[in-house]
Order: sequence, then structure tokens, then C-alpha cells
Amino acid sequence: MSHVLIVEDDFDIAAQVKLFFEASGFKTTHVADGALVIDSVRTHSPDVVLLDIMLPNKNGVDCLREIRTFSHVPVVMLTAKAEEADRLKGLEVGADDYVCKPFSAAELVMRVKAILRRCTPVAAESTPVNQIEVDEHALIVNLFGKSLGLTKVEFEVFALLYKAPNRVFSRQQILDYIQPDNFDISDRVIDSHIKNIRKKIKQLDCCPKLVESVYGAGYRYNAQQLTD
Repeated sequence: MSHVLIVEDDFDIAAQVKLFFEASGFKTTHVADGALVIDSVRTHSPDVVLLDIMLPNKNGVDCLREIRTFSHVPVVMLTAKAEEADRLKGLEVGADDYVCKPFSAAELVMRVKAILRRCTPVAAESTPVNQIEVDEHALIVNLFGKSLGLTKVEFEVFALLYKAPNRVFSRQQILDYIQPDNFDISDRVIDSHIKNIRKKIKQLDCCPKLVESVYGAGYRYNAQQLTD
């Protein structure tokens, strides 16, 4: 049974979301105060966090920033349409997805199920050494038969590089690809996504330079790493 931590200070919304998730077989925990979020994540170790941005005592973006210092738990930001800047900040610090209010609780359940499928490692029956699989439908990258557990945005960054081996993409080119309507968001957000991708590759103890930096130019996918 997957565990969802619902962080929402509107009790009517929280009750509706809780009802839909429990009807779909999820265990749920509800928190209404930003100051309680970090302890709740540490205590309950949820499989996914639904995180409102506007919270008492500590906003959702600050909560997410702190969560990312110790956990890769998938996080879906719940935002009002007027909070565009905060939504982009959330993606920058590591949100997996976002949903604008008002939203369909049923759709939210489906999004969470899709995220959990992407982030759950899959056991390969017989995966040849030095093989990589990039599944654009499931948004999954398997390396040596193990899922990297990339977020949606991290997958988009990796897939862009992967589809053009050894081609160098600038930060701005990558940003334009993953966030066409990026407004005033800095292209340095790409560095954060690359750092997270590399960290997840490193956890498999292989291919440390699969995603390479090209000084002063950007990043590229180094296909040679899988044959070395």
C-alpha cells in the first residue's frame, strides 16, 4: 500500500483528496502546517508528497528545498494559477510535477500513480551489460536493468541529450525544450537538474561521465561511456 503525505491547509480540499486516495487503496497522512512537514516526511517516509505552496509558518517551496537535502521522495506541488513564479521555483528545487487549483482529485490520483510507476525500480529478467533503455511512454530510464528513478523534468533533460549523442546543448537550449514558456527563470536551473541526474547515475556505481559538461558550452550525452 503506497503512502501519500497530503500537505494542505484548506481542510475541505484535504478531505476530498484524502477520500479519493484512500478509495484508490492508498494510505494517507494529512499535515496542515508548513512547520510540521519535514518531521512528517522523516517520520512517515511517504512514497509521495502532495505539497501546497501557500502554508502557514513555512511555504511549500522552502519545505521542498529542505526535503531535497535528505530525500528523493516524489513531490507534487499544489498551486494556485496566480502563483506562477512559485511554481517555477518549485520545479527548480526538485518538484516532480505540479497541479493548479482548482483540480480534479481523480486526475491527481492518476498523476501520482504515473509518478510512482516511473520512480519504482524494475527488475530486469536478463539485461545485457552496458545496456541503457529510455522509455518515453513510461518516462523511465533503465541503466544496467535498474531504474534511475528520474523525475519528469529530469527525464526530459536526459532524453533530449540521449537522442543526440555527443551533441552539445547549451543551458538555454535545454531550458527552452523542457520549459518553452520559461518567462524569467534562470537557465542555471538546468545545472540543478543535471546534478540530480548525475547523483542518481552515481548511485549505480557506473558511467560517471554519461552526462558530460563541456566547459563554456553546455552538456552532452557521452555514448562512449557504455562501451568503455
